[in-house]
Amino acid sequence: MVLSQRMPDLPMLETLQAVARLESLSAAAAELGITQQAVSARLKALEARVGVPLLRRGPRGSALTAAGVSVVEWADRLLDTATAVDTALATLRTSRASQLRVAASLTIAEQLLPTWLVRMRADLLLRGEQPPEVILHAANSEQVLERVRAGTADLGLIETPTVPRGLSHRTVATDELVVVVAPDHPWARRRRPLAASQLARTPMVWRESGSGTRDSAMAAIGRAVGNPDVAAAALELSTTSAVKAAVTAGAGPAVLSRLALGDELRAGRLVAVDVEGLDLRRNLRAVWIGGRELPPGPIRQLLSYRDR
Repeated sequence: MVLSQRMPDLPMLETLQAVARLESLSAAAAELGITQQAVSARLKALEARVGVPLLRRGPRGSALTAAGVSVVEWADRLLDTATAVDTALATLRTSRASQLRVAASLTIAEQLLPTWLVRMRADLLLRGEQPPEVILHAANSEQVLERVRAGTADLGLIETPTVPRGLSHRTVATDELVVVVAPDHPWARRRRPLAASQLARTPMVWRESGSGTRDSAMAAIGRAVGNPDVAAAALELSTTSAVKAAVTAGAGPAVLSRLALGDELRAGRLVAVDVEGLDLRRNLRAVWIGGRELPPGPIRQLLSYRDR
C-alpha cells in the first residue's frame, strides 16, 4: 500500500498533540524545543495537508475543532507506535554497535588477531568502556570474502594478493612467506639458493584452494618464473598445522607464513629454504563494505591496536 501525499508527517502530528494537551501554542513550542512561529507553521501545513480546520484560534488560546479531536485521537495511536519503533531501532543500533562480527583467514586469526583483541579489551576496560562482543569465524581468505559480501561479517581479514572490486580495504600488517622442508630433505643441506624454476616444478604440500597463503605463493612463483603454472600438488590440506605436520613427515616442501613457523624454525623441526629471485613478502588486509574510510565504532577500535 502506498500512502497518499496528503498523509501528515510525524512532527506535524506531534505538534498538534502537544497543542491539544497544553491548550497553548507557546507552551507547545517550549515543550517541543522550537519557536512559536514554527509551531504555527507546522499547524498551518497540517491543516493544508488534511484539508479541514483543526484548531479554533482565539484571544484565550487555541481549541480543537471536531475534526481536530478526531485527528488527535488517531495521532495518539500512530505516535505511540512510532515511539515504540524508535525505541526498538535505538536498541538495535546499540546492540549492533556493541557487537563485531569478524571473519579472518587462519594465519591472521591464529597469529595476530588474539593480540589485537586482548589489547583492545584491556585498554577499553581501563578507560571504563565496555568492549564489544566479538564473534570470530576463522576460514580461508576466499570464504572470508564471501562472508563480507554476504553481510554475515562486518569485517574481513584476508591474505590474498588482490582484493575483489566492490570492497573497501586497508593494509593492516605485512608478512613474509617461507619455503620450508623437513631437516632430512635434500634442500635443507643446500648452500646456494634454490632456483625458482625448480620450486615451480616440484610437487608441494599446499593449503586448499581459496587459501590466501596458497594464492599469494603461487602468484609470487608465477612472477618469478614468468609462468603462473606450477607442478601438481603433492597434498592439499585445510589447516596450517596439517601442512606443517605433512612437511615434517616428509611429504614435500611447503610455503607457509613466517608468523606461523616460529617454533618449528627455532627448534629445527622445519628448515627454511632460500629461493633465488622469489619475493614472498605480502600485505595482510582488512576488507569491509562501505566507504573508503574505516567504519566508526568497533571496527575502527579493533584495527587501531594492530600497530601497538
